[in-house]
Parts: sequence; C-alpha cells; structure tokens
Amino acid sequence: MLKRSHVRQFLAVVDSGSFTAAAARVRITQPTLSVGIAEMEKTVGAKLFIRDRKHVRLTEAGARLLPIARQLEQGFRTAESLNAPARDSWPHIRLGVLRTLAPRLVRRAVSALKPDMEPELVEGSAHELRNAMAAGRIDAALTLLRADDPQELALFTEPYVMLAPRYHRLAGQRDVPPEELASEIMIARRACERLQDTSRFFTHSGVRPRFALRSDNDALCLSMVESGLGITTAPLSLQSDDMSQIGIRGYNFERTIGIAVSPALTDPRAMWNRLRSVVSTAPDA
Repeated sequence: MLKRSHVRQFLAVVDSGSFTAAAARVRITQPTLSVGIAEMEKTVGAKLFIRDRKHVRLTEAGARLLPIARQLEQGFRTAESLNAPARDSWPHIRLGVLRTLAPRLVRRAVSALKPDMEPELVEGSAHELRNAMAAGRIDAALTLLRADDPQELALFTEPYVMLAPRYHRLAGQRDVPPEELASEIMIARRACERLQDTSRFFTHSGVRPRFALRSDNDALCLSMVESGLGITTAPLSLQSDDMSQIGIRGYNFERTIGIAVSPALTDPRAMWNRLRSVVSTAPDA
C-alpha cells in the first residue's frame, strides 16, 4: 500500500537531487529513506531512480509518477487544513524571489504589492522556486520565464554583461575580443544561471582565466568587483554606479524576468499590473 511517507520521501529525493539531502529534509536516516523508496518501488512495480556516484535521476516510470505524487501530497495538505483553526490574513500571497535578482528590484516589487497583498517571500534558484510552486509551498514567483510560461506575464528582458570596476583598462569598450581577457583575473558567480554557458564561451575562445573568488554570494562577488579584485559576468541589473561594462564580442546571453504562477492563483494579472510599472526595465526602473 502506498503511504504518505513514501510520497514525501519520493518528492524529497526529486527536489533535493540526492538521497542524503532528502533524508535530512524529511528528518530520517538515509538507510530508512532507502527502505522507503524500495517499498514504494515494490508498490508501483517499477524502479523510480537511477543512481550513480554523483547524480540521482528519475527513470521513465519515476517521471510518470512525479505529477501524481505532487497531486497526492497537495491533496494530503488540503485534507489536513479542512478543520484547521482560521488564521489571520497574513500572508495573502507567498511569493518566490529569484536569488539573482537585484535587491532594489525586489524592494520595489514588495513596495508595489503591499499593503493589500501582504507577501511572504521565499528566496531560491529558478529550479528551487519551480519545485516549491509544484509542491504548493508558494503561489507565484518573480523569476526566469521559460518558453512554456505565459509571455504576457513578462516584466523585462536584460542581457548578461561583463562587469568591471569603473577604472578598469577596458571599461566602457563595446567590442572587445574575448581573447583580450586572457590575462584578466575573474570572479565566478556560482549562482549565475548562465555560468556553464559562460564557461563554455570562454573555453571555446581559448580563454582560461584565473579566479580570485568563487562564491554563491552575489553581494560579495559584486562588492569584490567594485574593489578591483576581479571582473565578472552578471545580468545588467546587478551593475552599480561603481562598475562599468566591458562589451565582449559574441557574448550575447540574456534572460527574461516575469511572474510564474501556480494554477491555484486565480488572478495573476492583478500582480503583474502592480509590478510592471516598477519592475519594467532592469537598470532604470
């Protein structure tokens, strides 16, 4: 018989990407989690995960089961809340916020939504926010839009640029060959959605720079650019007054930021209308 514990353990592995992290998420030991997944596989009659040293990925059967498991978990949550005491009106909306958004844009978004919507914010990567929405933990997300999202909910599209301190020797130049950066010291923003694309771009151009810092902390990375420690690629909206752009020939990546919504959100355009006037262009809004 399929139990809720099986569903929760299955979803924890999917969302965290590893058995170790999943066990910590549901507060059980890894051997207990492995037993639970094995029991679930026996119940559904198919292997659900393929495991190797570095990765855990769904089998075809696991992929078919995933949307069913999410619906089951949402159903359990709904059933639990039927007789729950009424709570106060906060939060009106649980809003996911992309980790790499410029803080000033998030501040403007919150100001536009308050006081009527009274948001609760959940920070994460684009992947984490999509998982949180699918699991019913957030109602909408200010995040990267995918091709299958309603494009009318887009807020702005911005390029990724090379950021340098204002006094850098190449500051303000617009068509710099990538090989010109071979001697530069760089900073790796590990939170960057285009990190792998950027790495491939420079490797293909024969550029293998030295790195003074590799960090998930955008605030630290950008502060170190301002200090002159190194240069980095980032969305245009993260440029500060103490930075300048270096235009790299052939480096043409961009991203579209908008509102991704849960099917449970009845009027996404109401939120979009509030945000479009204050989060409409990355650097100047």
